[in-house]
Parts: sequence; structure tokens; C-alpha cells
Amino acid sequence: MTSRTECQTEGSDARQASAPLVAAEAGTARVAAPADRLSRQHRLVIAVLMVAAFTVILNETVMSVALPVLQDDLGVALSVAQWLTTAYMLTMAVVIPLTGFFIQRVPTRRLFVLAMSLFSAGTLAAAVAPGFVVLLAARVVQASGTAIMMPLLMTTVMTLVPAARRGLMMGNISIVISVAPALGPTLSGFVIGRFGWRGIFLVVLPIALATLALGARWLVTVSETSRARVDLVSVPLAALGFGGLVYGMASIGEAAEGGAAIPVWALFTVGGVSLVLFVVRQLALQREDRALLDLRVFRSSLFAISMGAMLLATATMFGAFILLPLFAQRGLGLAPLQTGLITLPGGLMMGLASPFVGRIYDAHGPRVLLVPGVTLISGALWVLTTVSATTSTALLVATNVALMVGLAATFTPLMTAGLGSLPPRLYSHGSAVLGTFQQVAAAAGTALFITVVAVVATAAGSDTAEAAGTIAGVRAAFLVAAILSLTLVPAVLFVRRPASGTPTASLPH
Repeated sequence: MTSRTECQTEGSDARQASAPLVAAEAGTARVAAPADRLSRQHRLVIAVLMVAAFTVILNETVMSVALPVLQDDLGVALSVAQWLTTAYMLTMAVVIPLTGFFIQRVPTRRLFVLAMSLFSAGTLAAAVAPGFVVLLAARVVQASGTAIMMPLLMTTVMTLVPAARRGLMMGNISIVISVAPALGPTLSGFVIGRFGWRGIFLVVLPIALATLALGARWLVTVSETSRARVDLVSVPLAALGFGGLVYGMASIGEAAEGGAAIPVWALFTVGGVSLVLFVVRQLALQREDRALLDLRVFRSSLFAISMGAMLLATATMFGAFILLPLFAQRGLGLAPLQTGLITLPGGLMMGLASPFVGRIYDAHGPRVLLVPGVTLISGALWVLTTVSATTSTALLVATNVALMVGLAATFTPLMTAGLGSLPPRLYSHGSAVLGTFQQVAAAAGTALFITVVAVVATAAGSDTAEAAGTIAGVRAAFLVAAILSLTLVPAVLFVRRPASGTPTASLPH
């Protein structure tokens, strides 16, 4: 529980951060910052959170290049090894619904320290893990910290940033949620080639510890805390619901490679029933403002459409992050570093494009970005359905660049329009829903596409350790992704700019 001293200290920091505005209202000589600009203190808060978010999200895809290496080193099948990525994202999907409660109850600095401490501890445990089970547990601890970071960043931005500048800020955040995982395979390939898979975690650990120290020193509280209570029934329902469905998808691949520990139908049944009960529970609790995940955010049709499109786009993105490295190594026989370099230009282009996308959104709204964005995504995926043993790396690089630029033009408008359509009191819940949708989509996309690869390879009388099996499976998985991408086109036509003049939340004085 937060101590009285810490609450007073952080509350004092927050009041100091907003002091220019208070002074101006009092008629003193001090001048407040313009209404459409951020104070230096608030810019520092957002910058620290973005650096931390970049660091933790980078870990979502560093395993993609490492999976074939871990298969050989630890002696596990692909459908088992992919849980190092799927379990990471699944843990985030289970924890993120709790973040609305955490943000309401715990001061910003203390919550940041908790998140980065969990992430750092998990990173250290992964670096020294003696086997697969310990490594998997360490990834779960890492993910527990990551899950808190993104909703904390999104809620802080929606609280501090004026509506007229949110497009630009969301463009910068798109760098975090898109470029970080895009660069993961490159970093992973470079490090694995020199230090082995443990080197991935040894490189990230000092960065995480430095970010932890920086945030503990400079972060301030940016919103009021309350005595919000967590509903202990909702937590296991969320875990069983999201976990059952994603585990069920992953188990299809395990069954194709020799049998799953739990029947697939049982996992889907438990997951589906638990999710229905979770929704019913939230609808009842939100009447008393006690919902773990307040579903009143979906009363905004703009938010609902945006989140549905985000779900599809995120599943597609993370599927590509897994499939491209797998195809390059198993299908084309490339080394880990060469594989990572295939994704590097796309990640850099996404990073360069995202701030410009934000400015275009602020000036012209979402549709001018979304239509060409989803067209690029779908076109790139249809090209990837033609991969073969003779596919050139140049084609892979060019197609990945087109895919990443399309995603950059899609994510920023969807996030900005969706969250901007909500009243300020629902920002934390909207951020939690966004994070939950992203992680469930990422975990489901990863599990789905790996499952398709495994099933098709087995049906062809091969396996994913052989080039022929990998190529056939990857081509089928990209076909599934391309078909899914077609549903994005009509969905984004309904996304518009939120009504202007939406009030922003004020800081505590």
C-alpha cells in the first residue's frame, strides 16, 4: 500500500508540475504554457514512460529469431518453443485488465517502479535460466511488468496532451508499439550470432535497470488516486477466458505434432464460457463503478470499430513478425543475423513515418491515412502468399517495408480516434481495453499462424524442421493473414475524427 509520505510527495510533485497554470490564474507574473502545449515536466514524464515502454515491448518479438536456436539448444518442438512468445503476450492480456484498477489506486511513480522491477527481475531470471521451464516462467514475470507499462503510458498521454496534439503524440507512441517489436528480430539475430540466446536478456537488463532508476527519480503523479477495489471474481474469469482461447489455438499445433496435454475442445469451452461470465460480471459491476474492465467504453461506436480494426491489424502484424524469420531461417537457410536484417528496413521506415502520420491525422483526420494504410497491409500479405525456395531476400525486405508503412498509417489513427471518443473518466479503462485487445490479438495471431504452419507441414508429410514443410506451412499461414486483412478495408471506412471540444482531464491541484 502507498505510504502517506509518498502520496504527499508525489502529490506535491504533481502540483509543482501544474504550478505555472495555477500562478497565472492567481494573477502573478508567471505565465502559463499555451493550452495546446505541454510543460517541460509533463514532456519529461511522457518521455520516460515511452523509453520504458519501448524497452519492455521490444521483448515481445526478440524470441522470433531465437525460436529455431532454442528448439535445437533446449530440444523442444516448435509448437512448444513458440510459447516463449505466446505466453508473454497472453500474460499481458490477463494482467492488462487489472491496470485500470492499478492506475486509479496507485500513484504513477510507485506503479512505474513496480512494473520496471518486475520486468528487470524477469530479464535477469531469463538470462540465467537452466532450461525451458524456468525460461518460460521468467518470460511470464517480464510480461507482468510490460502489461502495466503501456496502459500507464496511454492514460498519461490522454490525461496530459491537448486534443489538438494527440495525433502527433500517438504517432510517437506508434513507434513504441510497432517499431520496438519490428526491431526485435534484428537485435535478436545480431546478439544470438555472437553471444547465444542468453545474450538477448543480458543486453536488455542494464537498459531496464537504467530506465528504472531514471523513472524513480523523475516521474510524478499525473492523476488523482482513489480507494478503488479490485473484484476478485473477475480476475480468474479473465485469466481463464483469454488464456483458454489462446491456449486452445496453440494446442491445435501441438496436436498436429504429436498430441496436446489437454483436449482442444475443452480449452475452447472453458475459454468461451469464462469470457461470457466475465462480460456479464463487468456489466453488473459497472453500475456501481466497480468493474475491473468498464465495458461502457463500447457505447462509443467509434471506439468499438477502432478496437475491432486494431484487433485484426495487430494479429496480422505479430503473425508476420513470427512467420518471416521462420521462413528465412528454415525455408531459405539464412543465419539469425541475416534474418534480423530483413526486418530492419521496415522497422526503420515505420519509425520515420509514424510522426508524420500523427501530423497528417491532426490536420486531416483518420480516413486519408487508413484507406491507403490497410491497402498496403493487404497487398503486402497477398505478395507473401507466393513465397517459395527461390524467393529473394530483396522481395522479402520490400514487402516487409510496405507492410510496416501500412501498419504505421493504420495504428495511429485507430488509437487516436478510438480513445479520443471517450470521456476522460474512462481513459484508463479505454487504455486497458486497447492493451487487452492488442495482446490477445498478438497472442492469438502468433498461435494461429504457427498452428497453420505446423498443421500444413504435417499434412504434407514433412515437419517444420525441414525446408519443404516450413515453406508450405508459411505460405498457407500468409494466405490466412491475407484473407483476414480484407476485413480491414470496410471497417476503416467507418472511422472518423472524434467530435471536437472533448474535455480533457485536469491534474490534481
